Amino acid sequence: MPGKWRLTITQDFSASHQLRNYGGKCEHLHGHNFGVEVCVEGDRLDDRVHYLMDFKELKRLTKGVLERLDHKHLNEVECFTEINPSSENLAMFVYRELKPAMPENIRLVWVSVSEKESSKATYWEED
Repeated sequence: MPGKWRLTITQDFSASHQLRNYGGKCEHLHGHNFGVEVCVEGDRLDDRVHYLMDFKELKRLTKGVLERLDHKHLNEVECFTEINPSSENLAMFVYRELKPAMPENIRLVWVSVSEKESSKATYWEED
């Protein structure tokens, strides 16, 4: 059985949000330095360089998605005007934006978003 490789990168962005219908402090305007982890996998290394994917390219693709969120009030970003910009929904947003940008031989495994080191939401889709 052939093996596989997984790559994981981390990025971050800063933004404010409010959790509608929360009934507590998080319903008020507040901000975070969000952490984002992206994991991809594949079973074929590049013939010339012998890597699955250039980490720089994965970071570039991720940064392109995060630029839409960075230094924004997330409740005013189009995709979060109706649903809460929770860590769960942010992880789903990043995943679904990144997935079509993946090279042919690379599968996006999961995306995690954290508001602080002790709390993380992870999103993936079954194949």
